[in-house]
Parts: sequence; C-alpha cells; structure tokens
Amino acid sequence: MKDWKLKTDELCLETMRMTAEVPVKTRRETEIDPDAVRETGAGIETETGTITANPLATADGAAGTDTGTGAPTITLTRGGARIALKIIKNIERYRDAALSEVEVLEQINSLDCDRRYACVRMYDWFDHHGHICIAFELLGLSTYDFLKENSFQPFSINHIRHMAYQIIRAVRFLHKNKLTHTDLKPENILFINSEYDIKYNSKMKRDERTLKNPDVKVVDFGNATYEHEHHTSVVSTRHYRAPEVILDLGWRHSCDVWSVGCILIEYYLGSTLFQTHDSKEHLAMMERVLGPIPTHMLQKTRKRYVHHDKLDWDVHSSSGRYVRKQCKPLRQYLVSGSSDHVQLFDLIERMLEYDVSKRITLDEAIKHPFLDSIRKSRK
Repeated sequence: MKDWKLKTDELCLETMRMTAEVPVKTRRETEIDPDAVRETGAGIETETGTITANPLATADGAAGTDTGTGAPTITLTRGGARIALKIIKNIERYRDAALSEVEVLEQINSLDCDRRYACVRMYDWFDHHGHICIAFELLGLSTYDFLKENSFQPFSINHIRHMAYQIIRAVRFLHKNKLTHTDLKPENILFINSEYDIKYNSKMKRDERTLKNPDVKVVDFGNATYEHEHHTSVVSTRHYRAPEVILDLGWRHSCDVWSVGCILIEYYLGSTLFQTHDSKEHLAMMERVLGPIPTHMLQKTRKRYVHHDKLDWDVHSSSGRYVRKQCKPLRQYLVSGSSDHVQLFDLIERMLEYDVSKRITLDEAIKHPFLDSIRKSRK
C-alpha cells in the first residue's frame, strides 16, 4: 500500500474547524502530493485532489461513542476515486479509542481479505501532530439518517431481511474472532450506496423514498472489545443496551445480539423501541414489551432497581404512565400476519431474550427461517 502523506497543517486546521461529528466510513489506496496544498472556500484543494466536507456524512447525535466525538469525516477525491478520512481530536481518550479501532480494523480487514463480510474497510491511518487520521472506503448514509430523512418511514420487510442477513453475518464474523462490537445501532450501520427512488404516497400525502440497494456495512469499532480484554461495566448506546449490562451482571457476545434485535425492530417500526434515558424506566419498558425480567437476574444485581425480587417500579407515576403509553407487548407491533412478518418477530423475540443462556446466538440466527430465502439464494 502506498503511504498516505496528508500530514499538513492546512489539512488539520481545516478539519479542526469542521464541527460535524459523524459516523465512521473506511479504507486506503490513493497517493496525494503533500507539497501543493492550499486552502479554498470550499475546503482544501491539492494538485492531485480536493478535500471537502463529506456530503454523505451526517451528525452522529447518539451518546456513548467516544470515537465519534470531535471526529469530522472529510471526502478526498483523486482521479474520480473518493475516500473518507476520519480525523480524531488530540484528546487522550479519543486517541486511545481511535488506536484501538485501528488495531481492530487491521485485524478484521486482514482476516477478511476477500471482503466476504459487511465490515467497513480501512485503507490506512497516520498520526498528525497527535491527531489520529483514518482513511476509509466512502459509504452512504447511516440507516438511522436514511430513516430520519424519510420521515421515519419503516423499511420494507424484504429490505429488513437483506440488511439483517448482512449485519448478522458481519457480527457473527466478529464473534468468531473473539470480538464484541458493543456499540451496534442504526447510526453504525451504513448503506454502501444510499441512492433512492421517490414515490408519492397519496394516503399519507407525502413523498417517500425507496432504497435502490439495501447493502450495508457495520462501522465504528472504537469500542470493540476482545474476550481477553477488560470489560467495562457499561457498554452500548442506551436504547440498544442489553438488560444484563443495565443490571451490571457482566456481558459477552450476546449483548451484541440484543442490540441487533433492537435495530431490527427499529427498522420495522421506523422508531426506537426503548425510547428512554433512565435505566429503571428502560427496564420497565422491557417488562412492558417482553414480560417480567427473570427473578434470578434481579436477585443477582447490585443495582438499586429491585424490591422483593421484583423491579421497583410505580406504574401509577408519571413515568409509569409514560411507559404504558409508549410501549406495548412485542407481538402487538405486528402490522401483518403474513409469514414474513411473523418470522421476523420470532427472530427478534429470540434476540430479545433476557437470559443470555437462552438468547439466540448468531450461529443460530443465520439459520432462522426468516433468512431462508436470502441464504438459499446465495448458495
């Protein structure tokens, strides 16, 4: 691979002025002459390429992803080729997360040299005056941003199936290599190409977007954790956090499975299933949707969420009324009784199993009937 030489003060000054905090993109292969770089109104221009704000990148407003904070992504063009360059602020915790991400990306990219799995590709990285810069392949919108720009209209069942298959295979690949992603969410699933067709919905009286290509990739490995590494007590962005994490019971690969279940139901509904920022309220929402949390889990927790082996929750409080209004039993979210919809919900139910010993693994999930048609078509 050719060495990246974008180590110029002009580049860093420009990117540090950028305020967007964006999700990652990935990979490495173009040589830029560092000796002829000048700043323009639109960005940075070189004799061999132009660096501008990435038109495909959008703000990552969700909490819990250290590598996203203060890390603008810019687009670099040379000879028609475009890559994304993620630049990390020179702050110790961000640098540490970025270097961890680089290590993980180097391993998973080398293990998947044939690009069989939907994990973002890193082309190269370098340290510029303390700022870690990572070059990635350029991807499209995140699945969250596509939902947002489409007025949170759900994805079609066929698109959900396609995305589920790719996400499950990618995360299963991580698990087989002793890695847990720990921060799976719609913001960290990016479309390879987010082009769409527009159709007018006469019933809703609005234009709606339909993806041309539902291929996706998993991104942001800044919090990925190996089995042998220290496991911090809290992982995952709030809405996608597994119950064992909230209850401080320890976690393993299965916390990713829970997150995938939350992602799939969000694709189906167009909105987050557990819309809360409070741990006890979050657990109450889980009970409203999935039934009571097993007693043995509540007995083991050291958190102050339990009274007499039950969740300490007042259903008549304002928060209790909010939970009853906001949530309902999982199967009541079904919009169709067709086999496709029922099979999807069966898969989601198995992913949202409280007990990690009973929660479906991704080895099992990839064989689920919901994915039969796409799995058979790829043989």
